[in-house]
Amino acid sequence: MEAVTSPQQESSGPITRGSQWLKSLPNKVCDKTMEIARKTKKLGQDDPRRIVHSLKVGLALTLVSLFYYFKPLYDGFGDSAMWAVLTVVVVLEFSVGATLGKGLNRMLATLVAAGLGFGAHCLATLSGRKGEPILIATFVFIIAVIMTFMRFFPKMKARYDYGLLIFILTFCLVSVSGYRNDQVLKMAHERFSTILVGSCASLIVCICIFPVWIGEDLHNSVAANIGMLGNFLEAFGDEYFKVSEESNENIKLYLQEYRSVLTSKSSEETMANFARWEPGHGPFGYRHPWKMYLKVGNITRDCAYKVEALNSYLNSKIQTPAEIRGKIQVPCKRVSLECSGALKEMASTFRKMVRTRSAVMHIESSKKAAEELKSLLKTNLWEEADLLEMIPAASVASLVLEIIECIDKISEAVNELGEAACFRKSNATILPEQPDSIQQETVQQDSNTAMPVPHCVIVVAE
Repeated sequence: MEAVTSPQQESSGPITRGSQWLKSLPNKVCDKTMEIARKTKKLGQDDPRRIVHSLKVGLALTLVSLFYYFKPLYDGFGDSAMWAVLTVVVVLEFSVGATLGKGLNRMLATLVAAGLGFGAHCLATLSGRKGEPILIATFVFIIAVIMTFMRFFPKMKARYDYGLLIFILTFCLVSVSGYRNDQVLKMAHERFSTILVGSCASLIVCICIFPVWIGEDLHNSVAANIGMLGNFLEAFGDEYFKVSEESNENIKLYLQEYRSVLTSKSSEETMANFARWEPGHGPFGYRHPWKMYLKVGNITRDCAYKVEALNSYLNSKIQTPAEIRGKIQVPCKRVSLECSGALKEMASTFRKMVRTRSAVMHIESSKKAAEELKSLLKTNLWEEADLLEMIPAASVASLVLEIIECIDKISEAVNELGEAACFRKSNATILPEQPDSIQQETVQQDSNTAMPVPHCVIVVAE
């Protein structure tokens, strides 16, 4: 028999659910608060500079707010003092390069546009009260068209897009407002002065208090991307030719972290554009070749695309049997390890801004192993294998050989950048083709303090 529900039981349903929701509300609020606290803590631990930047923004806004708190300062600027506060909010960025770029763009664009706006107002007033709005509208139209079209040029958009935007805004405000306000020159002067104060406050706080140099971030980012590819190639040989199904967690991490290299193009271009605004600091001197970092990054991404193709064979549905893979295991793993050693060495020396030949030694060793792999592929070891089973292993060997060429290009680009950026040469140099693995060191000595090197004679008795 079906249970019959009374109207009282039906009406008590929403009330019961509402009371249960109210009882669980404190727990939900507590859990949500704890989750936000954990995310906030992790965000600060990942990069403590974010906390410092937040404090810097608060300090800069407090400083420019003094124009409203103190009457002598407020009387000098009036309501235009709010432009200083707005300028700090807009200009003060995370890095020095971004802040300098925006600050200089805003100051220069405001100065030029305010002057042109005042000039346009003066010319318009000469035409009389009837012709003034027509001339002002014409000037606004011409300036807006020209400046907007200039924003489409790639170089202008990369470095001066914000300045062109502020130029249009300031010119329109000054020229159009002059039709109703006779004190155009005073308005333009107050606007530029407050923007100058806000920009200078942002620059002083950003540069003098724990500065974040975007050029240094770009340098470390490019070096880290090269190292990630080296980690992948080191782990790939062990993973592809492994005997058991178990896999190390570190190997899994190395096989996945390279993916961030594939999407690094836009961030590197942004960092390079901002880095060009920064003054010389630390090992990065004036006119540092930031554009060459983009070349190294592009070649590194080309190598990452081949690594991506190589990674696809790890989890492919069609796998070459272990006995067939074992025939190319030794030379293929040797090439992979030598390529990994070259990339890791380049990443380490690049980060330290040092030029050595150690990476070249790894590349030469990988080329020798590649010749062994090529000669092995030309033999008849594939005759008894199925074509579908042969293709994956042959593709892996082909990709490994192509990666050697990419690494060679990366090495050339890094060396060119090292010469242009005046990377220091390492005292220790490994010379190739030396018998018994003899390593020779070239010691750089000052000509004024050079001491004779003692010779050691070893007599071997018969």
